[in-house]
Amino acid sequence: MNTKIQNRGRVESLNYPRLMIAGAHSSAGKTTISLGIMKALSRQGWKVQPFKVGPDYIDPGLHRHAAGRPSHNLDSWMSSRPVVETIFARNAASADISLIEGVMGFYDGARGERIKASSADIALILEVPVILVIDVGAMAQSCIAVAKGFIDYCPQARIQGIVLNRGGAYHQRWIVPDLERELGVKVIGCPPGDARISMPERHLGLLPADENPELVQKLDYMADHIEKHLDLGALRQIAHQAPPLDIACPAESPRYQVKLGVARDRAFSFYYQDSLDFLTEMGAELVFFSPLDDTALPAVDGLYIGGGFPEMFLDALAGNHSMISQLRQAHQAGMPIVAECGGLMYLSEQISDWEGHHWNTAGIVPARIQMTRQLQALGYVEASIQKDSIVGRAGQVLRGHEFHFSTVENIESVDAAFSITGGMRAEARYDGYSRGNLVASYVHLHLRSNPVMVDSFLQACAAYRASRSGC
Repeated sequence: MNTKIQNRGRVESLNYPRLMIAGAHSSAGKTTISLGIMKALSRQGWKVQPFKVGPDYIDPGLHRHAAGRPSHNLDSWMSSRPVVETIFARNAASADISLIEGVMGFYDGARGERIKASSADIALILEVPVILVIDVGAMAQSCIAVAKGFIDYCPQARIQGIVLNRGGAYHQRWIVPDLERELGVKVIGCPPGDARISMPERHLGLLPADENPELVQKLDYMADHIEKHLDLGALRQIAHQAPPLDIACPAESPRYQVKLGVARDRAFSFYYQDSLDFLTEMGAELVFFSPLDDTALPAVDGLYIGGGFPEMFLDALAGNHSMISQLRQAHQAGMPIVAECGGLMYLSEQISDWEGHHWNTAGIVPARIQMTRQLQALGYVEASIQKDSIVGRAGQVLRGHEFHFSTVENIESVDAAFSITGGMRAEARYDGYSRGNLVASYVHLHLRSNPVMVDSFLQACAAYRASRSGC
């Protein structure tokens, strides 16, 4: 356990045992390795705090099932260094060990900014010992050169262990001794490939945890696989050798007294856990509801409808006429509503699926959505607010992320929520819809990293509450 001192919002930790599981490239196996370690250590009675590098929603959901604790994103592009440190320290303080799963390849980050926002960037900020996963299914001695390149490229990045994934007896006998002798880094294991631990995927990545009926069994398989093929004792030893951190954690004082309805179910699950935490710290009482299953909205002062997979549940969403009617009434009554990506899609007039079928949805945003087979947007973006709204004043810039396989039609530029730069496209473009008490766009926002937006939104919710109570 950590030794720590808390005083006036400051945490001075003598020890945060921690590890990062990073990949030499995407699909090297870091997710299955990470999940297996989390589950194996949890089965042994360790309190494991999971984290995920970057703007990912699906992996943190899997982490929660493997470790039994909510996972938190660490993103050094959307968030400042103090925010990254705060999120880590607040959640690592009560754990025996923290396990950070990397993103993409270890040094892959924001386009044109070298290692900014990469796993390596987070490893440097938090001084995390790194275990590098290399897929050696088609390599022998060459994997030593790969490992050496990663170690030498940035020696400060603390790569202290190697996993030769999809290896086996050959690698254990012939490669491991040479690698450890030549590079001075311990090989933690050579786990062979195993079809039982593969995870189902669809167009946005892995299948979310709540939609995978085999997840519990898969996690047990992963833990068995890890216990058999990895040296967990060596991992724990490396984690406990991490240097101490001195991190200031500012204490937020509640500024608002509002109830905020948050759409959360199988169709809407894309929320950063820290965004929800930050809303609570600011004084919002979160009331979760399901656009899929509930027939009525809860009694709240505002709505936050996040992203997810509404396109996979169109029959149920379009058929829940009672919920749609309630949403329309709330909007007409002036209730503040913020919607991100899947939320924008759901609030539109119509969604057309991949087969050309059309589904009438909430009809609050005057737009139509078309699903496509081709990726339409991916990457970090800066969103300049186009006009004063419930998320801020015109000209204020928010930082976020976008990732979607759909297009939106019929929104006039005068009604756009943001002017967007970044992502897949070089040119600036308009995004989303903003009018009155509603802002909906494709942009996913990390809320602690955009406090101006949270202040503006909760202030609007408080004003709506006051207007309804007659104060």
